[in-house]
Amino acid sequence: MNRIVECVPNFSEGRDRAIIDQITAEIKKVKGVKLLDVDPGWDTNRTVVTMVGEPEPVIEAAFNAVKKAHELIDMRKHKGAHPRFGACDVCPVIPVSGVTMEECVEIAHRLGKKLGEELDYPVYFYEYAATTPERKNLAKVREGEYEGLEARLKDPHWKPDTGPAVFRPTKGATAVSAREFLIAYNVNLNTVDKKKANDLALLIREQGYPKRDAKGTLVKGEKGEKIMVPGKFKSCKAIGWYVDDYKRAQISINLTNYKVTSMHQVFDELSERARDVGLRVTGSEIVGVVPKQALVEAGTHYLEKQGGCAGQSDEELIKIAAQSLGLSDVAPFKPQEKVIEYLIREQKGLVDLTVSGFCDLLASDAPAPGGGSVAALCGAMAASLASMVANLTHGKKGYTQHNALMNDTAKEAQTRKAELLMLIDEDTLAFNRMMAAMSVKKKAEKEGSDEEKKRATAEEYEALKYGTLVPLKCLERSGALCGLLAAVAEKGNEHAVSDAGVGAHLVKAAAHAAALNVRINLKNFADTDSFKGDTLTQMKKLLAAAEHDADAVIATVDKKL
Repeated sequence: MNRIVECVPNFSEGRDRAIIDQITAEIKKVKGVKLLDVDPGWDTNRTVVTMVGEPEPVIEAAFNAVKKAHELIDMRKHKGAHPRFGACDVCPVIPVSGVTMEECVEIAHRLGKKLGEELDYPVYFYEYAATTPERKNLAKVREGEYEGLEARLKDPHWKPDTGPAVFRPTKGATAVSAREFLIAYNVNLNTVDKKKANDLALLIREQGYPKRDAKGTLVKGEKGEKIMVPGKFKSCKAIGWYVDDYKRAQISINLTNYKVTSMHQVFDELSERARDVGLRVTGSEIVGVVPKQALVEAGTHYLEKQGGCAGQSDEELIKIAAQSLGLSDVAPFKPQEKVIEYLIREQKGLVDLTVSGFCDLLASDAPAPGGGSVAALCGAMAASLASMVANLTHGKKGYTQHNALMNDTAKEAQTRKAELLMLIDEDTLAFNRMMAAMSVKKKAEKEGSDEEKKRATAEEYEALKYGTLVPLKCLERSGALCGLLAAVAEKGNEHAVSDAGVGAHLVKAAAHAAALNVRINLKNFADTDSFKGDTLTQMKKLLAAAEHDADAVIATVDKKL
C-alpha cells in the first residue's frame, strides 16, 4: 500500500489569479505530488489548495508554495471575510492511505518546523498536531487574527511552537495540523422540496435539531437557549438544498471523519427515513475526491448485506459500492477521476505488467526485478489461492456453517495479497536504492570532501539495511498466510482443497526465496554489526515457522486427497 497524504494549505489571496497561479505552480514542480483542486473565493479573499502524494514530496511542495506566498502576499494589505492570521493561514495534513494519524502528526510537525525555521516566522500546531490541549482548537490559536498577532506574540503563553516569537508584518503566522479526511457527499431525493430535504438532514447531522413540544413550540432551557436533540451520526454535518441543475433536492453532507461515520451508513439511514415520509433516495454523488478505502468499505458492507463473500478485489468492491450507493444517479461516476489513489498513480510498476511481460523482463539482462520480486509474487499468489478457496466455499451447500469463517478468511487474504503485491515493486526499488547509494559512495571516495564521504557512507548503510529488510518483510508476510490456508484446507470446499495445498507450497517457495535475498544482502555487513546478527536470527526463526506451518497445511491436504 502506498503511503499517501493530502495537504490543504489555505492562502490569504482569492482575487488575483496571477498570484494564485504562481503559488500553485510551485506545487506542480514537485515530482510525486498531484495538485487536485484550487478553489479561490473573492469575498473571503482566500484560496483553498488541495494536493496529494507521498509524505516527503508533499512536505517539499507545501514548503515551496508557502515560500512563494510569502514573496507575493503582503498581509498588511489583506482584507477578507474569512478569519486569518497569515499569508498561508492554515496547512492541514490528512492521512489518505498507508499512513496513520500519529504519522501525520509527525509529518505536520516536520513541515511546521521547516516552515518556521527556514522561513523565519511564527508557526503554531493545532488539532491532532497540537502541543497542548488549549491549542487543539484552531479558533483559539487564531484568536485576534492578523490584527492581534503582534500583541499575542509578546505573550510568553502564546509563544509559537516553532519559528521566532517575532511579528513578521508581511507573512503573519501559519497554523499547521493533522486532521482526518473530509468527504463531501450528497444524497439525492425524488423531490424538489428543499424543506423536506433539510428535515432529513437535521435527523442525521451531529448537531441535531431544536427540541419542540407536542404543539410544535420550541423548548428552551433555563436561560432561554434552544435545547438541541442530537442527530444520528457523529462527525456528520448536513443541510438540505435544491439543485436546479439536477431539478431535485439533495441532502448535502460533510463527513469530517469517514472512519467514524461512513457514506454507506448515512445512505442507508436516509433511505429508511425518506421512505417513512413518502420519499425515496434515488442515489448519491461524491463531490471532489475520495479515499479508496471509503469505497472499499461500502462495497464490503453491501456485499455482506447480500449474503455474499466480501473477499473480492478492490476494483470489484468499488464497482459494488458505486452501484449500491447510486453514484451515477446525476452524473457518471468514474473511479479513475474520483479515487485519490488512482488519480496520483502516474508511474506503472511491475505489478501492472502482463504475466508474459513480467517474465520477459525477469529473463532479460536487467538486474531487477529478481528473486526478491519473485518471492513476493509467490506470496501474493498464495494469498490469492486462499481467497479463491474461501470464495468457492462461501454459500455452497454443505458448507454454509462456515460462511463467517470463509468471509473473514477471504477478506484477510485480499489484504495480504495487496501487501505482497506492493513488495514486488518495493524489492526492486530497494535494489535500485542500494545500487545508487553504492555509486554515490564510490564517487565520494574518489573526489568528495570528508563531509560528503561521511554522508555517502551513512546513506549506503541505510540503503543496504532497507534492501535487507524488504525481503525479510516478505518472508514474514508470506509465512503469516499459513493460518488462512489452514482454515480453507480444513473447512473449505473439498473440491478445491488441492488449491490450498498449492498455496502452502507457494508459501514455502516465497519464504525460502525471501530468506536467500536476506542472506545475500547481509553479506554487505560486518560480522560484528549487531544488525547482521539480529536480522539473521530473525530470518531463521521466521523461515522455520513458515516451513513448519506450510508443511502442516500440506499434510492436511494430503490426508484429504
